[in-house]
Amino acid sequence: MMKKHLKHLCMVSVISAAVIIPTSVYAQVSAAIVCPDYKRGTTNIPGQKVGKKVGKALEAYNLDLIDDALDILYEIDTSNKFDRAFSDRFIGSLLATQKGKGKLSIEYLKKSVAPNKLNDSEQAGTIKLIADLSLQEEEYDTAIKYYQDWLDLTCKQDFDIYFRMANAYYQTKRYAEIIAPINKAISLSEKPNKTAYALKMTSFYNRKMYKETIEVQEETVRIFPDDKTQWTQLGFFYMLVEDHKKALSTFEIAHSQGFLTKSAEVKALSQLYSMNNIPIKAAKILEKYVDSGLVKREERMLTSIGSSYQQSREFLESANFYGQSALLASDPDLYQKQGMSYYAVEKYDDAIAALQKALDGGSDKVGAIHLAMMQASFDNGDFKTAYKHAKEAKKDKTTSRNARSWEPYIKEKAKNRNIKL
Repeated sequence: MMKKHLKHLCMVSVISAAVIIPTSVYAQVSAAIVCPDYKRGTTNIPGQKVGKKVGKALEAYNLDLIDDALDILYEIDTSNKFDRAFSDRFIGSLLATQKGKGKLSIEYLKKSVAPNKLNDSEQAGTIKLIADLSLQEEEYDTAIKYYQDWLDLTCKQDFDIYFRMANAYYQTKRYAEIIAPINKAISLSEKPNKTAYALKMTSFYNRKMYKETIEVQEETVRIFPDDKTQWTQLGFFYMLVEDHKKALSTFEIAHSQGFLTKSAEVKALSQLYSMNNIPIKAAKILEKYVDSGLVKREERMLTSIGSSYQQSREFLESANFYGQSALLASDPDLYQKQGMSYYAVEKYDDAIAALQKALDGGSDKVGAIHLAMMQASFDNGDFKTAYKHAKEAKKDKTTSRNARSWEPYIKEKAKNRNIKL
């Protein structure tokens, strides 16, 4: 887009430079593009000798013989300051149309405006061209300088100029200096410009001014309510400052409008439900998008769903997801969690089977697992097996005391039912 814009500027510059415009017309154009209090010099036209060479160069240009046109212009030797500035301007304008000649073009254009001998319209147009070329060539400080020169000369308020200045400040990481020109650009824009607001937000964000960052992003959401990116970005900013309630409401609104289209966004919503003590919704939203394929079916996600169901006391669902996760990860701890979930809903056989898988998988929580299997067996009326697990739990110092306290109770229950241990 920038290259297309510059090509247009250069063509206009070339044509206006080569055509001999009557003095009265020059005066009218010049008066229109400079500040009212600007002290104008005498309006000039190229001398006859220079004018002839310029005419020949223009003929070559019209035949797309750019190199020939440049060779003609390079031959111009004049001590007249206006003719020299005029010729340098033409050379610079032609060089700007050639690939890889941007920096050289800038040097000629700088020389053309330095003595301030060009007519007002030419001076203003060339200054702007220098700025645009400098931006393209990543010479950002030069671009800023010449955009400011153009503003000072013309006294105009122009969205594109202020926007490009802000962008140049961004490229040089002078984040604080973005604000003044981008505010001007925003105020001058005929319709709201997302990129302008993004630059303003970035200025605050890179300076860790998160309150101001959020204020800009809130305004952006109000202006562009149908832009999904603005909603999710606002939600993540709320999370950054740990305002979890606002983050949740923002993500919920985004979700209701179908704006959550990335795995990270769905995970964020699930996480926010957990942070706001709504684990059942945390589980269901993550389960929905794991099933749809948006969120990858992996151990960490399945475990998270299982954990959220467990917090919601939905133990059968919890056991189901812990089991799926354990199969993927071959993690004995997950089988232990599955076993405890089954135990919570009195599915003792399933609990014991899952806990045995934890033991067989090499869990280092042997005492705790035997203690859990003891309790499941006891509640299932299998006192003999419960007693066996109690003896195993006694071998682990972390569960020994608890297991010893269970032994006489198990023996008593077995004796009352004439069961030999």
